[in-house]
Amino acid sequence: MKIDLLKKIPEHMDTIILLLGEDFDLDAIEYLPSHVAELAKAWIENSSFKAEFAAVQSTSAVHKGRKYNLVICGAGDVAALTIDKMRRLFAAAVRASLKLKAETLYLFQAFPITIGDVAYGHVLAESSLLTEYKFTKYLSSEDKHEIDALHLVMNLKNTRYFNRGVLEGRIFAESTNFARDLVNEPANVIFPESLAEATKKAALKYGFDIDIFNADKLRRLKMDAFLAVGKGSKSEPRLIIMRYQGNPDARNKTIGLIGKGITYDSGGYCIKSPQGMVSMKSDMAGAAAVIGAMIAASSLKLKVNLVAIVAACENMISGEAYHPGDLIRSMNGKTIEVVNTDAEGRLTLIDAIHYAISREKVNKILDIATLTGAAVGALGNKISAVVTNDDAWLEKLKTASEYTGEKIWQLPAHEEYKELIKSQVADLRNVGGPMAGTITAALFIQEFVDKKPWIHIDIAGTATRDSEAGMYGVGATGVGVRLITQLLREME
Repeated sequence: MKIDLLKKIPEHMDTIILLLGEDFDLDAIEYLPSHVAELAKAWIENSSFKAEFAAVQSTSAVHKGRKYNLVICGAGDVAALTIDKMRRLFAAAVRASLKLKAETLYLFQAFPITIGDVAYGHVLAESSLLTEYKFTKYLSSEDKHEIDALHLVMNLKNTRYFNRGVLEGRIFAESTNFARDLVNEPANVIFPESLAEATKKAALKYGFDIDIFNADKLRRLKMDAFLAVGKGSKSEPRLIIMRYQGNPDARNKTIGLIGKGITYDSGGYCIKSPQGMVSMKSDMAGAAAVIGAMIAASSLKLKVNLVAIVAACENMISGEAYHPGDLIRSMNGKTIEVVNTDAEGRLTLIDAIHYAISREKVNKILDIATLTGAAVGALGNKISAVVTNDDAWLEKLKTASEYTGEKIWQLPAHEEYKELIKSQVADLRNVGGPMAGTITAALFIQEFVDKKPWIHIDIAGTATRDSEAGMYGVGATGVGVRLITQLLREME
């Protein structure tokens, strides 16, 4: 989709989007063609349109023998519009246009820009491209409709900042859509080897370094916790290591991004229900998030140093699979009693984290994972759970969350809950029982961060959606890509 500014209005327009605040004045919209203004006034009067936030109505008309669409979208109280509300407003308008099979959009805004020109261009591009996304790769009869162009009809004194925002928003959206594609692919297409290959192609395209370790290398590294999870699958595990050095003058300041990469999770011998397994191709959404963030950071040329690691494997059942009751040793030497084979993601994350600290010498750790059903029960599908040992770093994440609209909520790293993950036969047990499941999973991971500044993000609820709304279609959301990328921008 092409996104740009337009001053000269063509005679014929395919689809017109009109954004109206509560106290709108159609006569005040510069460049709005008279026939469109007349149609809008008549339509609003007949439909009692109130311009409430994200309220959308559409109609069609004919001008000089050619049909066009008019989409009217309410902005509510203009003074209350934030960056995220503008993003949601654009998404509502674009989704309505998609339903009309629109090809070219002309956007008229009946009120002044309430956010900076860079931010305005960013959210316009980002929301449009994210809303348009639909995973139709395997639908032979699907009408794969796409919007060709979105023209903002507005007189900006300095277009440079707007155009910069459009470029940044496009990078945020395209990186997120890359992650969405990975998560939406079925497990017979994306498995450890193919995920590694897809990441390698991304590294070559976007300019970050990559190493891929096979099972033999992992055995030599003694990543036994990670290997235990993947033992039941005929598909061998892969450790994917991505590096980006955007600030070579600060080589001793490197951020580690760790993404859970379970490309399919059956639950192992603690098998999931058939209904619970259907969506388990998405158990690598954390991996997709850090890959997408690496693409974005490289494309934006952020002045940060990154190492992103994905421990990719399948959690399957076979004669080789690990069992409940097994004792395994992690890469850092701590022993673990396996109480539940369906609490596998944390076992892969801890070896990846230890590798990042011991071999890549990272100074901070952020891990992101579809980790616990408890996070879904607590926060639903619109808010990700966060646990941290560094409140100052969390404040930067909160600022990033406010900008991107990817909502987070902090849960406490309550010391007393560590008692729940103590084992009588090993250093730790991999689950803490039925209570505080998201917190105890995070506390388990914290045992391996070596007191480094650490943030854990549980996206079990937010990684996918089962209905269309705003920028999100059915399937993968790409959650975490924009959040992490904006966090990295805050840390430049």
